Amino acid sequence: MMRTPRTLLFCVALLVWSAFAAKAGQYEDAIAAAKSGDYAIVLTLLRPLAERGNAASQNALGGMYLNGLGLAQDSAAAAGWYRKAAEQGNADAQTQLGDMYAGGEGVRQEYKEALKWWQLAAAQGNARAQSNLGVMYEDGDGVTPDYKEAEKWYRLAAAQGVSAAQTGLGYMYRNGEGVTKNYEEAEKWFRLAAALGDAAAQDNLGLMYENGEGVPQDYKEAHKWYRLAAGQGNADALNNLGAMHENGEGVAQDYVRAHVWFNVAALSSQGERRKAAADNRDAIAAKMTSPQIEQAQALARTCLLSNYKECD
Repeated sequence: MMRTPRTLLFCVALLVWSAFAAKAGQYEDAIAAAKSGDYAIVLTLLRPLAERGNAASQNALGGMYLNGLGLAQDSAAAAGWYRKAAEQGNADAQTQLGDMYAGGEGVRQEYKEALKWWQLAAAQGNARAQSNLGVMYEDGDGVTPDYKEAEKWYRLAAAQGVSAAQTGLGYMYRNGEGVTKNYEEAEKWFRLAAALGDAAAQDNLGLMYENGEGVPQDYKEAHKWYRLAAGQGNADALNNLGAMHENGEGVAQDYVRAHVWFNVAALSSQGERRKAAADNRDAIAAKMTSPQIEQAQALARTCLLSNYKECD
């Protein structure tokens, strides 16, 4: 599973920092500069507060370095500012520093350090840190795999609306990991996350409809959810769409469309997923004419260039 995706956390950090900056009469200037994209001004207002030890400002400055806003992108400098804020107990900075240790970004990859910082942030109720701990215990990254511990952290984060944690719970109930297998519970959590736009949840909801797990088997409903996930580049959903078009499940059988989806899946993934999709593409190509293959390849290019929006 993937950890909670990192969004532009700087914007959130700036809002936290603004509560402090307002006291110095800098709130309006900083917000106006950020909205206009003038991060050089934001940096001028922010750095003095960070250097004086304001944790929220240090966290925001870390976000600016991480995202290259108003200065050159520098992951090591970002980690340094996040650490200063994290050591003062800033939960957002603790979470981000944990992310950097988990991914080896700006620091040496070290799961034990990631665990430490996520635990500190999670204890303060940071939902993203809680979700990341769920992934860590489920996958056994730097810790002994512990499905019960994973479920605990996923559930805490899911209650705060973190879609990745809701998806994690869906996996656990679908596979019976740390909980009694329960398709109805899995479907509930996948649906909640899918409604928030989580591509993995959408793909898994499609699988449940395709296989009739906890819901009536419904190929058209499966296709709908696969297509939503595919629109975000989810490789599993792209491959599943190829299979539906190859077999005529929920859609008319169409080898050209099957080739398109398999090809896009192969080009959008790595490792075993890439090989499986490429094998499917090559197998369907053996049933097609040369003009059909050329047509499918052209459609696949359009699909990729449109960021998965013009694929049908």
